[in-house]
Amino acid sequence: MKCVVIAAGYATRLGELTRNFPKPLLKIGENTILGRMLDDIDRIPEIDEHIIITNHKFAPIFEEWVDANTNLTNNTKEKANTDFTNNTNEIMNTDFTNNTDNKGIRNEHESHKSHEYSCHSCNSCSKFTKPITVVDDGTETNETRLGAVCDLLYAMDKLHIDDDLLVVAADNLLFFSFQEFVDFAKEKQTSCIMCHEQPSIEKLQRTGVVELDANNKVLGMEEKPQVPKSHWAVPPFYIYLKKDLDLVRHSVENGCGKDAPGNLAHYMVEHTTMHAWPMSAGRFDIGSLDTYHEAVRLYGNEHESHE
Repeated sequence: MKCVVIAAGYATRLGELTRNFPKPLLKIGENTILGRMLDDIDRIPEIDEHIIITNHKFAPIFEEWVDANTNLTNNTKEKANTDFTNNTNEIMNTDFTNNTDNKGIRNEHESHKSHEYSCHSCNSCSKFTKPITVVDDGTETNETRLGAVCDLLYAMDKLHIDDDLLVVAADNLLFFSFQEFVDFAKEKQTSCIMCHEQPSIEKLQRTGVVELDANNKVLGMEEKPQVPKSHWAVPPFYIYLKKDLDLVRHSVENGCGKDAPGNLAHYMVEHTTMHAWPMSAGRFDIGSLDTYHEAVRLYGNEHESHE
């Protein structure tokens, strides 16, 4: 199973904070939003690779972050983490839109896989035990963005992916393990979405909403319904099994929306059997400057061992 991180957006709602810096790499205490998420996902045995699909403007920053967190000895890793932190303010004020040398794909472990697997549990080898591949979608502005669904298809095509996929958006703090979600999908043997109870009708009108049967099979899904048919809201975390990837590949050409990852989930619900895993704990969605500052205030003092 591959973990695909959808991180090609421009986070315009965070203003100057993310004008030249990707939201997933914003710091929450000593860690980043993405770092917290991958700390959990990297421990899942079924996951064998992380793929970060981003835009051309932010690809060099993700690559630097990967450098700071993979294939490093303790001393080198400490220096790289320090360099990444010290350079953050400079990077956030740098315009990468004219950089034309980084388009494409970068796999930080490509030439080190034999060493990686022989040192799977060695703390001095790297932070993450699974390889991380950064894919640059070539876009440089919010106006020219591909959209989350097209970004996923782009990464699948470029890397010739033919495995089960865990697809995640990297703008949430989660208080459960993705291992539970993977185990649920293995039990059901279908592609899966997540869901959580949302009592607020106003919030349900701004997200995807699903109807479930007694076995958590998805009976229907609506995007931003004015009259929600249930209180089950759908966050941006999905598992698409290998057997359903042909549907995924041809989704857009068959009318699937492009912009939001939930568009693909809605399309898949209409074309294959899917189940929904009710989240076992909460999440904190970082969608605005106010919610980012609130996340820092609430969770920034928690001890984290890595950048």
